Amino acid sequence: MSSAESGPKRRLGRRLAIGVLVGLVVLGVVALVALVGWRWFATWEPDRDRYPLRGIDVSHHQGPIDWPTVAKDDVAFAYIKATEGGGHVDDRFATNWEQARAADVPAGAYHFFTFCRTGAEQGRNFVDTVPVETDALPPAVDLEFDGQCSDRPSGDALRAELEAYLAVVEKVYGKPAILYVTPDFLDEYGDSLPERDLWWRAIVSSPDGDWRIWQYHFRASVDGIDGPVDLNVFEGDRDAFEAWR
Repeated sequence: MSSAESGPKRRLGRRLAIGVLVGLVVLGVVALVALVGWRWFATWEPDRDRYPLRGIDVSHHQGPIDWPTVAKDDVAFAYIKATEGGGHVDDRFATNWEQARAADVPAGAYHFFTFCRTGAEQGRNFVDTVPVETDALPPAVDLEFDGQCSDRPSGDALRAELEAYLAVVEKVYGKPAILYVTPDFLDEYGDSLPERDLWWRAIVSSPDGDWRIWQYHFRASVDGIDGPVDLNVFEGDRDAFEAWR
């Protein structure tokens, strides 16, 4: 190699080394920002003076739950998945229901409403699965697009099937149901929903409307549960909660 060739190659090598170094610094900064952001998100919650009652919602995805430990970790209520569609029953519902009540955690059951089956079929699935307990929380209906059938009904068709479901369920439990809704579901079907209390999913931002329960987190940690869990707050104090319950 001649001396005339070695100079440009050395300069190229230095530029490549500087580029790699800059890239590593940028990656380090991005990783640090992501870590700080995650730590902030993991512990964020609404003003607890304003919303003192914190609750969870769970299903088989959480696996076995140590309910006495959950009860000690600032958990004032729990919603437990019971059913989905016209025939599916969550395989941990019965255990979670029994153990939550034994641990004195006020509990309610929820149903994942599907576009694939009639509302009446789904209502019968729910009432065949969930015990009638006078102190249980109002039954909840999970309305969202994730995990849904590909065909979306018209607003009128959805309302008709949802009202058929509610007619079956509310007659048995004697309480108006609460509707769990996501922002995109509300955008499409908000005007078609029957008038009921809303359980609003709004992660790290307050719901843009009236609500009874606000799901503010979906990757939280609670003692007694392995892995992430949803967190919610109730709109009101203990007296309001007991009256609603």
